[in-house]
Amino acid sequence: MRDLNAELVFARAIARHAGRLILDVYETDFAVVEKDAGAGPVTEADRRANEYIVTELHRAFPNDGIIAEESKDNSDSRKFDRCWFVDPLDGTKEFVARNGEFAVHIGLAIDGQAALGVVYKPVDRKLYAGTPEGSTLELDGEIRELHVSERSDPSTLRLLVSRSHRSKRTEEIRAFLGIGEVIECGSVGVKCGLIAEGAADLYIHPSPSSSRWDSCAPEAILRGAGGRFTDLSGLPYRYDGLEVLNTRGLLGCNSAAFDAVLPIVAKVMVRPPT
Repeated sequence: MRDLNAELVFARAIARHAGRLILDVYETDFAVVEKDAGAGPVTEADRRANEYIVTELHRAFPNDGIIAEESKDNSDSRKFDRCWFVDPLDGTKEFVARNGEFAVHIGLAIDGQAALGVVYKPVDRKLYAGTPEGSTLELDGEIRELHVSERSDPSTLRLLVSRSHRSKRTEEIRAFLGIGEVIECGSVGVKCGLIAEGAADLYIHPSPSSSRWDSCAPEAILRGAGGRFTDLSGLPYRYDGLEVLNTRGLLGCNSAAFDAVLPIVAKVMVRPPT
C-alpha cells in the first residue's frame, strides 16, 4: 500500500483554490469559445484553473508528468512512472448552462493505474477524494467515508445520465435492464461521486469521446468506495500516456450489480445503431 497522504492533502487544497478561480469567472458575463475539431466549448475559467493547477503540481512534484486538458503539449507523459491527469473544469457545457454540475478533476496515475483522485464541485463545495484503498466526501466541514450501495437487482438501480447529451445506446441498455429511476447530472466526476456515496448505482458513457483526464480521478474515488470502473467490455484503462482517448466508453457501477450489468452493456454495444 502506497502512502499518498501528502499528495492527497495537496491535491485537495489546489482543487479548492481552482474552484474559487472558476467561480470568479462563473459570476461574470464570460465568453464561450468552441475548440477546434468540434472538441467542445472552453472558457476563461477552464484556462485559469488549468494554468493554476499545472503550475502548482510542477512546483510541488517536479519529477512527475502532467496531462491536462487545456495544456498545449502533453506529449512527454509516457516518460514518467507517476503522471497527473487534470481536467480543470469537467462539465464545461454545464458551466455554460449555469446549472452548477461541473467539477475540478485532479488524478494521479502510478505505473499506469489510477492511484489517487480528487473531484471538487465548487458550487456545492463537495469534495470527493481518495485512493483505491478508501475514499471520502467532505461537505460542510464534515468528512465521511464513502461506500457504494449494495443494490444487485438491475431493475432497482439508479442510472445516471448526462443532462447535456442523452444517448440512445444508454436508453437501450436502460430498457434491457428494466431500470426505472434515471438521474440527470453533468460532470463524470460528479456522477462517479454519487455512485461512490451510494446515492446512485450506474453510469454508462457509450461514446468514445471522453479522455483520461475525465476518468483518472473518478476511477480512483469510485474504486476506493468499493465500486467498479472499466471500459464497456469490463476491461480497465491504462494511464501510461500511450493513449489519451477513452475510445471504448466508460462504465461505472456498484460492485454488487456489475456482473449482471456488464453482459447487457456488451450486448447492446455490439448491436447495429438504431
